[in-house]
Amino acid sequence: MFDRNMQKIIVLNSKGGCGKTTIATNLASLYAQQGFVTALMDYDPQGSSMRWLSLRPQDNKKIFGVQAHRQPGSAQTRAFQLRLPHSTERVVIDAPAGINGQALVDFVCQVDVLLIPVLPSPIDIHAATTFIKDLLLVGKIRSHGVRVGVLANRMRKNTRVYQSLEKFLASLKLPFIASLRDTQHYVHAAERGIGVHELWDKRAEKDRQQWQQIMVWLEDNRAMIAAQQRHVP
Repeated sequence: MFDRNMQKIIVLNSKGGCGKTTIATNLASLYAQQGFVTALMDYDPQGSSMRWLSLRPQDNKKIFGVQAHRQPGSAQTRAFQLRLPHSTERVVIDAPAGINGQALVDFVCQVDVLLIPVLPSPIDIHAATTFIKDLLLVGKIRSHGVRVGVLANRMRKNTRVYQSLEKFLASLKLPFIASLRDTQHYVHAAERGIGVHELWDKRAEKDRQQWQQIMVWLEDNRAMIAAQQRHVP
C-alpha cells in the first residue's frame, strides 16, 4: 500500500555531469534539516551521493542512505536492500545517467516528483529537450501523475541560452522552478557532507533563498498530491 505520508523525488537527466548529485544531496539535507525523516537512494554507479553521506557530521540531522547502485549479495534480496524505515517521509533518488526505454518507465512509475537539472550550454539544453520529449512519450509522465520541474544549474538569467530553455519549457507547460548560481559554496558544502543551506557563511544566503524557492514548489505539489489522494476511493 502506498504511504500517503511519503513523497518520492527523483533527480534525473539522461546526460551526465549536469549536477544530479549536487541537487539530490542538497535536497536531502534540506528536508532532514527541516525535520522530515529523510532517505537518500543512490542509483548512480559512481556512488557520489553515498560518499557525500559518509562525510556527514554526526551532529547534523540524520539521513538514511541506500546504496541502490550495488547488487545485493547472495544472502540478501533486492527488496531487502532497498528497504526504507517505516517512518520515512521524504525519499530523494539520485538516478544514473543514460536512462531510457523500460528503465526510464520503471523509475517514473515509482516516484511522485521528477527534477531535471540542466547546465547552461547549447549541448546540455539540446540533450535536456530530447530527454524531456522521451519522458513525455516513452515515460508517459503525465499519465502516471508524476510532476516535473526543471532546475537551471550554474546558469545565468537573461542570457540567450536561458531564454531558449525557458521558451521550450513554456511550450510544454513544464515549470522552471529555480536557477541555481555557480558558486564554490556547493563545493565547500560537499566536502563536508552537508548542504549549502547548512553553511554558516553569510555569503551563502542567496543560495539558501534559492533552495527555499524549490522547497515551496515541492511542498505545494505535495499538498496537491495529498488532495487528489483524498478523492481516490
